[in-house]
Amino acid sequence: MIRILVADDHPIILSGLESLLRETEFVIARAVEDGAAALAAVREEAPDILLLDVRMPRLGGVEVLRLLKAEGSRVPTVLLTASLDDGNLIEAMRLGVGGIVLKEMAHVRLLECLRVVAKGGTWIDGCLLERWREAAAHGQPRGPLDHLPPREQQLAQMVARGLRNREIGEALGLSEGSVKVFLHRIYRKLKVGSRTELALLVEHAAR
Repeated sequence: MIRILVADDHPIILSGLESLLRETEFVIARAVEDGAAALAAVREEAPDILLLDVRMPRLGGVEVLRLLKAEGSRVPTVLLTASLDDGNLIEAMRLGVGGIVLKEMAHVRLLECLRVVAKGGTWIDGCLLERWREAAAHGQPRGPLDHLPPREQQLAQMVARGLRNREIGEALGLSEGSVKVFLHRIYRKLKVGSRTELALLVEHAAR
């Protein structure tokens, strides 16, 4: 059996996945409800495939993928999403995502995607693949966060999602003191004076 770790905070999605995978070569080894729990579960379970919702509490799917790649993890990752903006799409592709499936088509395409990814391939929903090609060809405008190193970008995104220093430290394997040092460095580089200003800057850049 091919063991899948699922991270999604919607019980109805999990129920649908369980029905879809029943009597196939795939089994849900564990299900968690947010990105931070997914990070911990990957380290504990060593699943064959990680299936992530893009939008989750604490850490989203692309953020989890970014953190895992920074750790050197090679677990194949599939993103399940209702929608994905060009910035996250380009980053997911850059990070080597194994697959991206739109939720509205998951009932007919997810199994195909999982089977391709399980064999070491890549499966991206056709419309998203076309969008990625167009966005990559034309280039994406650089925002203020693009000038930060990856770890500082992660911290800024987590602050914007409302995570406190302790939660950020737990997700990134840092002490609260180290998180504070990183944040003050970010404040200085982006010329902001508080968490609120940083969060507003991140939200504006994402629009």
